Amino acid sequence: MAGKRSAGLLLHRGRGDDVEVLLGHMGGPFWAKKDAAAWSLPKGELDPDEEPEHAARREFEEELGLPAPSGEYVPLGEVKQSGKTVTAWAVEADLDPASVVPGTFSMEWPPRSGKQQEFPEIDRVEWFSLDVAREKLVKGQLPFLDRLLELAGQ
Repeated sequence: MAGKRSAGLLLHRGRGDDVEVLLGHMGGPFWAKKDAAAWSLPKGELDPDEEPEHAARREFEEELGLPAPSGEYVPLGEVKQSGKTVTAWAVEADLDPASVVPGTFSMEWPPRSGKQQEFPEIDRVEWFSLDVAREKLVKGQLPFLDRLLELAGQ
C-alpha cells in the first residue's frame, strides 16, 4: 500500500496583487476553536483505482455541495501532509461562499461516549488574499500557494 492519497482543488480569482484563493475551515470539534493553520483546500481521499483529478472534482462537490467549476485545471503537483500525499489542481473560478452546502461526517463525540455525532466536513469557506491564506492554510499545503504564484508569474 502506497499510503493515503488525497486530491483537491485550489480555486483562485483576481490578477496580480489581487489574487485570492478559496479555502475551507475544517469542520468537527478538533478544529472548532482553531483558525491559524486550520483551513484547507477542498480535498479528500481517492477511491481505489480512481484518477486523482476525478477525485478532486468529486471531493469538491461532496465537501461544498456544489459542482466542481469548469475551466482549465492546472496541476500543482503533490505535497506530503500528515503522512498522506495530497495532489492539487488550480482552477480559476468565482464562487459565492454563501452558496456552499457542506457535506458531513460522523464521529464519536465526546470521546469514549459511545455517541455518534454529525459534523460538517468544512464548516465555512472564504476567499483570502495570498498573504492571509499563508496564515490560515494547514502547513503541509503551503507549497500549493507558492506554485500558484509561480504559475501567475509572480
